[in-house]
Amino acid sequence: MNTQHLQTSSAVATHMLPAEPITAEAFRAFGDLILPGEDGDPFGGGDATLDLTQGIPRFYVMRLDRRPFRFSRITRHRKVTQCLASVGGEPWMIAVAPPYGLDDPAAEPAPDDIRAFMVPGNAAIKLHKGTWHAGPFFQSDEMAFFNLELSDTNLIDHDNAYLVQRYGIDFVLAP
Repeated sequence: MNTQHLQTSSAVATHMLPAEPITAEAFRAFGDLILPGEDGDPFGGGDATLDLTQGIPRFYVMRLDRRPFRFSRITRHRKVTQCLASVGGEPWMIAVAPPYGLDDPAAEPAPDDIRAFMVPGNAAIKLHKGTWHAGPFFQSDEMAFFNLELSDTNLIDHDNAYLVQRYGIDFVLAP
């Protein structure tokens, strides 16, 4: 884990997690990086491979208020791939961990597997089914994101891992 210890209080260790620039190769274990392409290009390696077969797809614009660059909970969706992109073209960050234990609802990510990425405003990401994620995080007071998942993802397909309770740590992103 490329983190740096900040402080320990009440048995909680806080770690700095540097956000690295996203590349397709660095992000491959977590999902697909989707970069702009020419209109009319055939389907290929730069496109996201989606799985929306477990329900009704939902594409919407999600408005978020800025939150601290800190997290102690990380989430996954085991039944669907999820796509995210900023609406206004601003860069943003996301923390992720690989989708281990996809068939095990009690599986949790190891802290050493958590990485953070800086996503440019002209790119989108697709998370593999079961990829753990925290964010989006951003500098503006609020941002809107395109979000593609299932209509009931946040109701019935929303596993959380509570990092403070399980490991006694939380993370602070370093842009």
